[in-house]
Amino acid sequence: MIERYTLPEMAEIWQPKSRFKYLLEVEKSVALIQGRLGIIPRAAAKKLQSLKKIDIDRIEELERTTKHDVIAFVTSQAEKAGAEGRYLHYGMTSSDVLDTALSLQIRDGGRLLIGEIEKLEKALKVFVRAHKKLLCAGRTHGMHAEPTTLGLKFAGFLAEITRAKQRLSEALTQVCVVKLSGAVGTYSSQPPEVERGVAQLLKLPTEVIATQVVPRDRHAELFLAIALLGSAFERLAVEIRHLQRTEVGELEEGFEKGQKGSSAMPHKRNPIGSENITGISRLLRGYALASLENVALWHERDISHSSVERVIFPDAFIVSHYATHRLKKIIESLRVNKARVKENLDLTRGQIFSSHVLLALVDAGLTREEAYSLVQKHSHQLGAKQTLLQSLLSDSEVKSKVKASELREIFSGKSHLRNVETLLARVLR
Repeated sequence: MIERYTLPEMAEIWQPKSRFKYLLEVEKSVALIQGRLGIIPRAAAKKLQSLKKIDIDRIEELERTTKHDVIAFVTSQAEKAGAEGRYLHYGMTSSDVLDTALSLQIRDGGRLLIGEIEKLEKALKVFVRAHKKLLCAGRTHGMHAEPTTLGLKFAGFLAEITRAKQRLSEALTQVCVVKLSGAVGTYSSQPPEVERGVAQLLKLPTEVIATQVVPRDRHAELFLAIALLGSAFERLAVEIRHLQRTEVGELEEGFEKGQKGSSAMPHKRNPIGSENITGISRLLRGYALASLENVALWHERDISHSSVERVIFPDAFIVSHYATHRLKKIIESLRVNKARVKENLDLTRGQIFSSHVLLALVDAGLTREEAYSLVQKHSHQLGAKQTLLQSLLSDSEVKSKVKASELREIFSGKSHLRNVETLLARVLR
C-alpha cells in the first residue's frame, strides 16, 4: 500500500523553484552588505533588493546555452535589474551562493524534521505510560529471557530516537554555515566583512576556512545523523513486525475499515507500515554512504559532489520526514493484545523466572554452580503441563533452602516491576 504524502512543506523546500528562491535570498543579502560597505553603489544594492520573481522558463532557456545553472539564474535576475544588474553576484563564485543557499534549505528542512520527531516522541510517551506495568516476555537471541514490561521495551526505543534527534540537531548546527570567501577561499574578490555581514543577516555562523566549497565532512555528518535516525526507526519497526507475527500476536498495526492485506488471502493483516519503515532506513543509510564519498574532492574542489547532492538532499529530507510521520501514526494506532502477552509470558511455564530462583538458592548457601545446575535440571525436565514453580516445590532440597512463599513471590513478577518508575523517569522527564 502506498500512503499519500500529506506533508507538502518539506517537499516544497526542495523544489527547483524554491532552490532558486534561496539563491536569490543569498544574492540579495550579499548585495545589501556590499552596498553598506561601499563595495557596490548603494543605489544598485537597493535596486537589487526589489528582485522577487523567479522565471524558471527563462532560467532553463539560458541554461540550454550556458550549460551552467547559476550563470543562467544570475543572468535571468540581472536582466530584471537593468543597469544595476551588473552588480548582482559581484565578487562571488558559484559555490558561494550555492553552498550558502543550501545551508538555508538544510536549516528550514531540519526544523520541519525535528518538529516531526518531537511529535513521534509524544506518541511514544503516551504508549509507554499506558503500558508501563504490562509484564511481557523479554527476549534475547529470539528466545524468552526474563520478564520486562511493554512500556519499558518502548521506552528504550524512545530514548534511542531522542538521542537521534539530539545528534541530528548537533549536525544541523555544524552544516548550516555561510561561505562567501570566493573562488578558492582566499577572499581575493571581496573582504571577510561581507561574509560576516551576510552571516548576521541570515543568522548563521561563517565557515572557518573553505576551499571553493564548504568542506563536505559537514554534510556527511548530517547524513550520518539521518542514517542513525533511520536505524533507530528500523529497530522499533522490526520489533513491531516480530511481535505481530502470527505465532506471537502481541502487537498489531492499526487496520482500517476497507483495508485489504492480500489479494489472494482475505484473512491477512500485515505489518506493512513497519515494513515500509525498514525499507526506508536502507535508503537513508545509502545516502550516508554517498555523502561520505563526497568528502574527498580534488584540490580546492571539483563538482563530482554536485550531482550526488541534487539527489540525496531532497530524498533524505523528504523520505526521513515521511518515515517519521508514518511511524508516529503506526504508534498511535498500535493495538496491544494483552491476553496474548500474558499467554506468551506463561509459555515456558515459569522458566522465564529461573534467574531469580538461581539468586535465591545462592543467597541460601549453595554455590553458583550448584544452584545453576539445580535450576537448569528442573527447567529442562519439566513434566507435561508442569510449571517450574511446581517442580521446585516438589524438590526437598530446594524447599530446605528457600521457603515456598519466597518462591511464589519470585514467580509473581513483582521484582521485575520494582524499578519501572525509576527507569521511566529517566526517559519521560
